[in-house]
Amino acid sequence: MSASLLRLDEVQAYYGESHVLQGVSVALGAGEVLSLLGRNGAGKTTTLKTVMGILRARGGSIDFAGAAIEKLAPYRIARLGIGYVPETRGIFPSLSVAENLALAARAGKGSAWTLARVFDLFPRLHERRESGGSRLSGGEQQMLSIARALLTNPRLLILDEPTEGLAPVVIEEIEAVLVRLKAEGLSILLVEQNLAFALAFADRVAVLGKGRVRWAGSSAEFERAEEVRHRWLGL
Repeated sequence: MSASLLRLDEVQAYYGESHVLQGVSVALGAGEVLSLLGRNGAGKTTTLKTVMGILRARGGSIDFAGAAIEKLAPYRIARLGIGYVPETRGIFPSLSVAENLALAARAGKGSAWTLARVFDLFPRLHERRESGGSRLSGGEQQMLSIARALLTNPRLLILDEPTEGLAPVVIEEIEAVLVRLKAEGLSILLVEQNLAFALAFADRVAVLGKGRVRWAGSSAEFERAEEVRHRWLGL
């Protein structure tokens, strides 16, 4: 594996008194795609929220590009170069597509990503640029959420369940975009229940179960890990 861009070491996280992450250790190399897999409640989304500082780690360490980030506020973590696409998509429904993107473009001033470039990546957003966020389809909202994250000029893109509730044709569009981003060298951390999508372009896989990493390896190794898939994913 290449030098780690993101590294979690024995990360502990709680919701109230509920101990959700119980020593999660995982690493993502520069330019890699890592898919986090697991059943519902395994700790996948919690891991992403803890990386982003939305949920504060109560133990362990999180390093990004050589800097400790486990005690930083979410906005400071984002400014270091992590783009986050939450499961809820998080767009502003009262603002147009163009306005949603303009806010992100200002946050990522000087970015290699421009409005023209994201419109090239997502032609449908250009077509709907004057439409309000609340009037977009689920697929269009997901495209907008990804485009907005890219405009912050991230070194790492984190996506939480990007295909949830989307039609197959839209899933294919999202997959093509992520394959293109990977080819450009963008590091990606993905949580996804759609196994075919999760494995389509992942270099490595980590399987979470009951708040711990139960298995980690290459995508090819995962394809052969029948016992792991059966025990921790029910496949």
